[in-house]
Amino acid sequence: MKIIKTVYFLLMVVLFTACSSSKQYKTIVVKNTLNHARSNEVVELNISFLGLKTLDATIGVKNVATNEFMLTQLVDQDGDGVMDQLLFQPKIGANSEVEFHVVKISSSEKPKADDLCFSRFVPERTGDYTWENDKVAFRVYGPNAQMLKETGQKGGTLSSGVDAWLKRVEYPVINKWYKETLIDKTGSYHKDTGEGLDNFHVGVSRGVGGIAIRNNGEFYYSKNYVKWKTITTGPLRTSFYLEYENWTAGSKTITESKIITLDLGNNLSKFEMSVSGTKEIYAGLTLHEKDGKVSSGNGWVTYWQPHADSELGTAIVADAKTFSGSENYDVEEKDLSNAYAELKVSNNQVTYYAGFAWEKSEQYPTKESWEAYLDRFSKEINTPLLISVK
Repeated sequence: MKIIKTVYFLLMVVLFTACSSSKQYKTIVVKNTLNHARSNEVVELNISFLGLKTLDATIGVKNVATNEFMLTQLVDQDGDGVMDQLLFQPKIGANSEVEFHVVKISSSEKPKADDLCFSRFVPERTGDYTWENDKVAFRVYGPNAQMLKETGQKGGTLSSGVDAWLKRVEYPVINKWYKETLIDKTGSYHKDTGEGLDNFHVGVSRGVGGIAIRNNGEFYYSKNYVKWKTITTGPLRTSFYLEYENWTAGSKTITESKIITLDLGNNLSKFEMSVSGTKEIYAGLTLHEKDGKVSSGNGWVTYWQPHADSELGTAIVADAKTFSGSENYDVEEKDLSNAYAELKVSNNQVTYYAGFAWEKSEQYPTKESWEAYLDRFSKEINTPLLISVK
């Protein structure tokens, strides 16, 4: 009887192992070589890296040590209707590594979460494009806003600067604020009723991360974007594509397009630019009333300023190969004073990060806490998580 039980146990082990291995695709190792824990970075697993033919809702990621299924998001990067990227956001301790299994998963096992990373084109408000996550929100201005401005009509905006929407709640506000302001007329996003507001002036300034090209000592800007495409929205990431008409910077002809990405838990958006006609760009932060303080650190420049009845910090960050330095450009003309990060263009590509922290959101309520965040963020983009297949 004892022999029969032993044989039965061994048989069950074999069957369980076979069943488990048939559901497991890859073992991924994520390694952190920095001296602090990391939790807000999204890991991207491309379909070719995983060696799979398809990615769908049956693909999941499981922490080997905790047996916990991770929140994931699928992305169709090239817009061909086929999901080609799997995202998840691990927590990795200082100087440590964690193993994850890429597995087949049932709908009941799959973690669910609200789509806090959201973006969309806004036809009801002169063609804005807006984006947000659980921390911050932004917008840029489209072709209809430019047309209204150039033809002298009401409501136009001519600017390639980036607007900051100061939110202090973790849930989405974009659709709610536009609906209340433009459709229902029950409120205004220019007034704070507890969620935040839009009281950040952009004008022709660079706002929070708009770019300029310098030629013979003078700065030149593009106009509003002319084409857009939403790439993804979801619980971990939103990203989208913007394109601009060719423009001139003195004797230079500039082409410009970009993919902007904002991940869960981050105060900084990632700007991946394709640009020709220049070897460097200047990403700017408006100085508004010039009553704040410009500071710089390892790969970043920030402007901490009084803002209405609160305080606000804005920043540009780039990696060591891209960041050449910073400049405080202070002139008399309205909205033309900006703190600039000078960034190198390599093979017509340049990547940087731009964002903000509002005191009332209580995320980074002081200049010191904000700059500590920028230092940590800079270390992370210069020392990315190491991803390998075991």
